[in-house]
Amino acid sequence: MDDDKPITEQAMETITSAVEATKDAAITAVKKVRKAAKKVAKKVAPKTASKKKASKKSSKKAAKKSSKKAAKKVTKKTAKKTVKKSPKKSGKKAAKSKKKAGKAKR
Repeated sequence: MDDDKPITEQAMETITSAVEATKDAAITAVKKVRKAAKKVAKKVAPKTASKKKASKKSSKKAAKKSSKKAAKKVTKKTAKKTVKKSPKKSGKKAAKSKKKAGKAKR
């Protein structure tokens, strides 16, 4: 972290990067879950024509529900991980910049 920037600005940058990472992870997770849900819906759907229409509606609803639940779980996990990792990374960066500053003075 820069010594020139105020702590609040540094914190906001860290939070912003964590939010962006979480958002990207959530988007990819939702895409994967929807794709998997579609495959499952195709396999589960019955073969008779009259039941197909009814089951398609219910399988689509089920797929939406399952994808929403999975997306929520993934976003929660990634958010927790990024929040845990970001302070550690910022602390390491600050330590490195202080070491470099000390060497430059010599």
